[in-house]
Amino acid sequence: MAATGKVRQMAEEIVAREGGYVNDPDDPGGATNFGVTIHTMRRLGLDLDGDGDIDAEDVRRLSRKQAVEIFLQHYFVKPRIAELPAMLHETVFDMYVNAGANAVKILQRLLGEMGEPVGVDGAIGPQTIAAAARAAAKAPDHIVDAYGIARRNYYFGIADRRPASRKYARTRAGGKGGWIKRAEEFISPRYHMTEAEFDARVRAWG
Repeated sequence: MAATGKVRQMAEEIVAREGGYVNDPDDPGGATNFGVTIHTMRRLGLDLDGDGDIDAEDVRRLSRKQAVEIFLQHYFVKPRIAELPAMLHETVFDMYVNAGANAVKILQRLLGEMGEPVGVDGAIGPQTIAAAARAAAKAPDHIVDAYGIARRNYYFGIADRRPASRKYARTRAGGKGGWIKRAEEFISPRYHMTEAEFDARVRAWG
């Protein structure tokens, strides 16, 4: 299934959301530009400066247009997100860019909780596609919020286990960090955490 104009717009929004070049030592993804990591560029063989290796300089050279095409082909079409119910496209696509196969595992666990158990392997195949269609038909007004909440919980779980990642979930001032805000972009406002709820959730981090 090819990417539609709407999906291309999603990809462009993801690129804008991800921002430009960063190389944060606390980020396991390494050097990143427009959300495309050095690991992805090595996997795809993108030696943009033609020097025989793929390093941070190649990441710097990546263009916004190239990033959009990478996301469309390798993070939407190839993983078969295009075959999920349309209501899930945007949130699962955005999470796949952010977390790879874990985006699918979050969905697969959610499907099990919704009475549509599938293997949690991070790959979208016929069983996951069919289960997602049934779950979406049963709860069309809730599945997107449920996925967004599960995504938010995934980020909290990483920050619980890895102190170096807490800066992505909580700002220095103590408010919601980028991870949590990003998840809540795909959650209805009524399910957003209040400041008090957020404070209570992260209090144990110190």
